[in-house]
Amino acid sequence: MPLATERLQLLTQLAEPKKYDIAIIGGGATGLGIALDAALRGFKVVLMESHDFAKGTSSRATKLVHGGVRYLAQGNISLVREALHERTTLLHNAPHIAQPLPFVMPSYKFWEAPFYGVGLKMYDALAGKAGLGATEFLNTKQTLHCLPTLQKAGLKGGVKYWDGQFDDARLALALARSAAKEGALLVNYCKATKLIHETGRLVGLQCQDQETGKKYNIAASCVINATGVWVDEIRQQDGGAVKDIVAPSQGVHVVVDREFMPTDHAMLIPKTADGRVLFAVPWLGRTILGTTDTPREDLAREPEPFKEELDFILNESAHYLSKAPARVDVKSIWVGLRPLVKPSEDDGENTKKLSREHTVLVSKSGLVTVTGGKWTTYRAMAEDVLEQCFESNLLKSRPAGATVDFPLVGAQQAHKKHQKLHTMAEAQGLHSYGDEADVVASLQGSAHELMPGLSESMVRFAARYEYARTVEDVLARRSRLLFLDAAQAGKLGSAVAKILQEETGQDPQLAAFLGLAKQYQHLP
Repeated sequence: MPLATERLQLLTQLAEPKKYDIAIIGGGATGLGIALDAALRGFKVVLMESHDFAKGTSSRATKLVHGGVRYLAQGNISLVREALHERTTLLHNAPHIAQPLPFVMPSYKFWEAPFYGVGLKMYDALAGKAGLGATEFLNTKQTLHCLPTLQKAGLKGGVKYWDGQFDDARLALALARSAAKEGALLVNYCKATKLIHETGRLVGLQCQDQETGKKYNIAASCVINATGVWVDEIRQQDGGAVKDIVAPSQGVHVVVDREFMPTDHAMLIPKTADGRVLFAVPWLGRTILGTTDTPREDLAREPEPFKEELDFILNESAHYLSKAPARVDVKSIWVGLRPLVKPSEDDGENTKKLSREHTVLVSKSGLVTVTGGKWTTYRAMAEDVLEQCFESNLLKSRPAGATVDFPLVGAQQAHKKHQKLHTMAEAQGLHSYGDEADVVASLQGSAHELMPGLSESMVRFAARYEYARTVEDVLARRSRLLFLDAAQAGKLGSAVAKILQEETGQDPQLAAFLGLAKQYQHLP
């Protein structure tokens, strides 16, 4: 049976007088990756997340596990090579929630296919044995076979290449549960409220359970700030004047029915009218269109799209799809904030900028901050952060590499069983649970479907084994329905709330979720 996540038991452990090796603030991709790596190395680890795991940026990605094709044009070969290596590692360690995905770049000018094709052949060469499939040049007929709803007028052909895609929120959950299985203590809805210093050194933190209001003091040799776009808030608590290091940027994603692109291939337009990239990605029975890259000053937990962003996505889609989605066709619209790192200035912190993608800093008091990066390289980022902890004498060094070939929860038997390989283009269902599908099916309500792909037993499994506390936890991140069809998610809210209340005895926050579902339907 999976490890239970009964909240009272987690809080009882949190209250025990114990000194941890590592206390991690933030339950997104980076924090969870560090927790698993550190636990596998034998460190005593505690992680607290103020909301739900992957509530922020880590559940709002474009769902791609990629090497970063655009970095080739920038000449950042080392970054591309690392990401391609990590892409393969991720697909291998979580095959139930991450799989290869073929992309097609359609060509409407004669020079485009050879120009981009050469770059993609380089992409293949950098991947080497870690490649997922060879890049192919396509004629017009082959291109339309892969992307049947493409605009035919002026189409010259295309280039097909391979990357990966995944379910970001469920991958975060698999990391959390895998870390817990290895002895780490992870608590969601528990906010770090204060850093604790002694004689100028950071020795722990205070956190507060968001359900009961109870506060807990946590002693730790090393405190890691992995709160994404919110890292500067924690850095301000460390004392002294610090300059913000994050310049948030938002990416908008629009979800429409699969009929607009009825295929298991993704479309990539590398350069739109204003120089941005446009994706059309099949995902869990729908099509995701995106994304934008717009600077944002505020750090809202639920940022809303700007009208010009929605207009851009729909207008650009109309240039390439024969049946163009209109505003009325949007099933859900959601926004993720990216923690882009500002150019570093010396403010007394030991800064290790490991790539354009992520940065690790250690303050004078010993607070370790990590931000930037992307899902694909979460595992390498975790190794980098721990290496910086060792170099700063916050922890005694222990060998790296434990996560390279470590199957995450749900994937332990995936390489042994002969089973149908489901793709992320298919709607959610029991297959999303990997080798835990039988456990889910054995719970009360397995035959009671709330809708195709979501049963009563899945909600109970979420509450008992997946840390779910609220309707939003279930319908946004355990199931991805809010991101796929906000109106349908709103209709199921009360049924999910009833089951959750039976399981947890707590208020499942139905009204808040219904408001959120309306926001995901609202078009600017």
